[in-house]
Amino acid sequence: MQCCTEAMQGSNNRVMLHNMSNRQERVHFGTLERDAVGYAKRKREEEQQETQEAGTSRISNIDLDMIEEVVDEAEDAELRSETLESRRMAMQEFERKRIARAIAVPTDDEKVKLALRKHGHPICLFGEDAGDRRSRLRYILSKIAMEGGQIDEQADKEKGGTGSDDEDEEFFTEGSQELLKARRDIAGFSLGQAQKRIERQGEEFKVPLVEVRQRRQELVAKLKNYANMGSQVGDDRPLSRGIFSPDSQHLLTASWTGHIKLWSIPDCQPIRTYRGHTDRVGGLSFHPQAGSQGEETADFASGAADSQILLWSMGKEAPVGKLEGHASRVVHVHHHPCGKYLGSASYDGSWRLWDLTTQTELLLQEGHSRELFALRFQCDGSLAATGGLDGIGRVWDLRSGRSIMSLQGHAKEIFGIDWSPNGFQVATGSADNTVKIFDLRRIAQVHEIPAHRSIVTDVRFSVHDGGSI
Repeated sequence: MQCCTEAMQGSNNRVMLHNMSNRQERVHFGTLERDAVGYAKRKREEEQQETQEAGTSRISNIDLDMIEEVVDEAEDAELRSETLESRRMAMQEFERKRIARAIAVPTDDEKVKLALRKHGHPICLFGEDAGDRRSRLRYILSKIAMEGGQIDEQADKEKGGTGSDDEDEEFFTEGSQELLKARRDIAGFSLGQAQKRIERQGEEFKVPLVEVRQRRQELVAKLKNYANMGSQVGDDRPLSRGIFSPDSQHLLTASWTGHIKLWSIPDCQPIRTYRGHTDRVGGLSFHPQAGSQGEETADFASGAADSQILLWSMGKEAPVGKLEGHASRVVHVHHHPCGKYLGSASYDGSWRLWDLTTQTELLLQEGHSRELFALRFQCDGSLAATGGLDGIGRVWDLRSGRSIMSLQGHAKEIFGIDWSPNGFQVATGSADNTVKIFDLRRIAQVHEIPAHRSIVTDVRFSVHDGGSI
């Protein structure tokens, strides 16, 4: 019992000591210890208050306007860097497209596949045809050229050559006697036409400037008052082209059905349907003396995706002639001003000159790296202008056969081309939504018309004065 009592007392003592240690120290009233504790507490509160005031003063001393200016400058610098980067990438893409237009890609599909395999790319993608493969190879070669790679030797090998310097030399193909005769005929005709044009321009130069301005104002007012005179359903499928006859009494329309229709003007009544093509018709051209040559003479010509050019008389529904030679779609045809010859542009990459009297081919001219889409003869008859899907136009001298000017500047394909009646300006319409005017005297582009929001499929000067497009 005594041992248990001592143990209990020991445990109570330990509990009491623990409780005493947890209790706060008592300070009696009037003692120095209480003043010391109060002083210490006030000291800590004053230090905390001073710290808060110091932090508030440091925050208040910061210039918020300066912070905003720094942030604005950082944002402006970031925007400028992004703008410069986007411009640099756009210029690189423009340069790549320019290089791509100058690259010669094989037309043989097997060679194109071999070239794609050589560069480590698939020879065929899903839904890809031969044209798409050529475009893809052109893109790949242009990227290699942009990175500093060599593609000239590769292009030579793709063409089946040895890559020697002899292949880069100029070459010529001897022309026939018929072509020589046609060149002389065109030269004689163009001299007379040029003389008439210069005399007409001399008379126009004498017109006072006030009268010229008045004529232009009258033309603008007339164009603003244009209204729809009539409307008619042309065909079951889309219409691809429409042209007026030289006397403005008839209208020809071509469609994707392969049919051509003749309409009366201005009541828009169908007169005749011409059937002969088996695929889409894209080219139409009236003879300069259409309607006054008799039923056996061709009044107009047409070209279609069946690679054929058909000659028609306005009085007969069946063709009176056929011109064969193109290897692909014939997109455009145009009569020479003298009426003896016909020009045609095709997807086979060439344009050709035909003798309408003998219905034979006189000239096969290459020079574009891609398909041709447009062709027009100058009013004098001495020059021809062509444009294609390579985005480049060319001016050709029919008297010598030389390419005398390259029309560069479009970023995409050229779909339309035409000559001004002044004889020295050419207009081109492109898929880059612009119309550009080139001057042969300056050998440069002189105007650009960014007036369209989508592709420009064709372009024409007004026939009489050339004052409008």
